[in-house]
Amino acid sequence: MTMEATRYEDGTISYPGHPRSENGAEPVETIDLSEHTAEVVTWTTSTATPPGVREPNHLAIVEFDVSEEVDDSKGATAGGDETSVRAVVQLASGDAETGDEVRPVYTEELREPGAGIREPDSQDWDGYRFEPV
Repeated sequence: MTMEATRYEDGTISYPGHPRSENGAEPVETIDLSEHTAEVVTWTTSTATPPGVREPNHLAIVEFDVSEEVDDSKGATAGGDETSVRAVVQLASGDAETGDEVRPVYTEELREPGAGIREPDSQDWDGYRFEPV
């Protein structure tokens, strides 16, 4: 499983990807964030979680430096020079602090499939939790 960000013609990067950038540019490539580490920008712990989500649930905004992935020969315009992208992620534990480096770890069930109102087979339950490097 990948955790794909999208880079657009104008050089912007978003996660998750969209059919067009916020400036209307077309996608030119994807970047697999699961192969990168990220820095915790800020974090919080939720103790009032939705059905099926572990309690407490540790969440963070993380920033990935993808500068080694950005190649101007693939269509970025002169104004597009983004080399990072942020994501809201679930932490594996409450051990992370602002500024810590974290890495994605694949998890088969991010929440209990039978606890919500949706049919368990109607969506994917796997994804990534992040743990300190």
